[in-house]
Amino acid sequence: MTVTAYTLAVVLDLFVVFIGARFLLQPAPAAAGYGVPAARGGGDPAYLTIKGLRDLTFGLMGLALLAFAGARAEAWFMLLVTLVPLGDTLIVLRHGGAKAVAYGIHFATAVVVLIGAVLLFFV
Repeated sequence: MTVTAYTLAVVLDLFVVFIGARFLLQPAPAAAGYGVPAARGGGDPAYLTIKGLRDLTFGLMGLALLAFAGARAEAWFMLLVTLVPLGDTLIVLRHGGAKAVAYGIHFATAVVVLIGAVLLFFV
């Protein structure tokens, strides 16, 4: 179970780093993949950059906690970070995004992050 918990945590953290980097480097396609495309003309680049920076920071913070503070600190971090994909689910639904994206991507991500947190608590 230890290998599974650590592997899942690292994969999730790296995935969030990737998402953040994508929002910084390719904001319009990243927004479309998020489930609420940017407005014509690229939307508001400041908000897309904020999203990218937030995700990049969360991913790096998770990796740092795992490396330097241990599994229990990462577990608490992941438990709290579960709120982000839950909020993303609501944002997509509230702004006319597809329910399949809201539940299939964001809500499913929240469930996987929660599972990762629980596994880390048992390490």
